[in-house]
Amino acid sequence: MDGSCLRFYLTQGHRLHGVPLWEWLLRTASEMGVRGGSAFHAMAGFGRHHVMHEDRFFELGGSLIVEVEFIVTPSEKVRLLELIAAEKVRLFYAEIPARFGVLNPDRDDLQLSQDRS
Repeated sequence: MDGSCLRFYLTQGHRLHGVPLWEWLLRTASEMGVRGGSAFHAMAGFGRHHVMHEDRFFELGGSLIVEVEFIVTPSEKVRLLELIAAEKVRLFYAEIPARFGVLNPDRDDLQLSQDRS
């Protein structure tokens, strides 16, 4: 299938509705039926202000970067971005074209492919 890899970049301290934003993104995507997503904790990074954030013992909590990634169909991409926009969350993201599938699919994988084509 053709779709997109959506990557969202945020700080671990960014919250929405009382939960970490990375967790909200994963739960929201799961509830919409996205097949999977992952959150990755960065060792170091910088953003638009060019301030370096590093994973060190004395680092202030909540300032490290988290990347949340989903492989989505075109319709899932639109719905997810619309949901985030409706929450008025300011969030940097990247969209990368992706071709995806399942090797040796089981019956559930085949059904999902048929439902989404």
